[in-house]
Amino acid sequence: MPKTRSAAPPRPSAAPSTANATTRISFRSRKIVKTPPTKPLTVTAVPPPAPIAPPLPALTAPGELEAALRHLSAADPLLSSVIASTDAPSFTSSPSLPAFHSLARSILYQQLATSAAAAIYARFLALLPSAAEGAPDCAVSPAAVLALAAADLRAIGVSGRKAAYLHDLAARFTAGDLSESSVAAMDEEALLAQLTKVKGIGEWTVHMFMIFSLHRPDVLPSGDLGVRKGVQELYKLKALPKPEEMAASCDRWRPYRSVGAWFMWRLLESKGAATKKAKKGNASS
Repeated sequence: MPKTRSAAPPRPSAAPSTANATTRISFRSRKIVKTPPTKPLTVTAVPPPAPIAPPLPALTAPGELEAALRHLSAADPLLSSVIASTDAPSFTSSPSLPAFHSLARSILYQQLATSAAAAIYARFLALLPSAAEGAPDCAVSPAAVLALAAADLRAIGVSGRKAAYLHDLAARFTAGDLSESSVAAMDEEALLAQLTKVKGIGEWTVHMFMIFSLHRPDVLPSGDLGVRKGVQELYKLKALPKPEEMAASCDRWRPYRSVGAWFMWRLLESKGAATKKAKKGNASS
C-alpha cells in the first residue's frame, strides 16, 4: 500500500506582534519660558507725619507785633527801611466783632465808598431790635438776619444780591456749617476753603477778615492790587507781580506776612502823597 503524505497543518496566519511593534507618541513642542529670578521685596519705611505746628498768636497778643517788626527788619533790608520810616501798625487790642457780625459787615461794605457803606451799615443795625437797646454786637446774629425779609433790606439800600448773600451766610451759621468756635480754630487754608463757599464771599474778603478781624499774623493777600503795587515799588520790579508770583517774592516775610502786607499799603500811600506834593510844588513854581 503506497504511503501517502499527510497534509501539513495550516500555518497560523501571522498576526502583527504588538510586543515588537514600535509605538509612536505624538507630541507638540513647548516653548520653555525662562522666568527671571524673583527680586527680594524691599520695604520702604514710611516716615511719621510731621507734627502740626501750633498756631501763631494773634497780632494783638502781648509782644507779638514787636516780634513781627524785628523779624521783618532782619529778614528783608528793603522792607526794614520802610518800617523805619513808617509809624508802627495799630492792630486794635479791643475785642473784635464776632465772626458772623464781622462777615456780615464785610458783605455790606463790598464795592461801596466808605461813607455810603457806613450809612447803610448804620441803617442795617437799626433794623435789629437789640441794636436799638445799645447792644449791636449781640443783635447781629444769624437768627436776627434770617428774620429780615429781602424787602426790608432793600428798603435801607442793600441790593437784592447782597440780601441773598447775608441770608446765605446766616443759613450756614444756623445749620452748623460755620460757627464762632470753628472759625477761630481753623487754619488759614481751611478757613479760606469754608468761607468762600458762602455766596458773595471771595478770597479777598476772607484775607481781610483774617487780618483785621482775627488778627492772623501770616496772611498774604496776594490778589490785593495795593499790596501787589507795594511789592513792585519795594523791589523795583518792571512789571506788576502776578498773584502767583507774590508768594515767592514775600516768602522771606513768613511768618508775619500780614504785617508785611500792611507796610505795602503804607508804602503805596507814601508814594502817592509824595507824588501829589511834587505836582503841587511844580504847579506853584
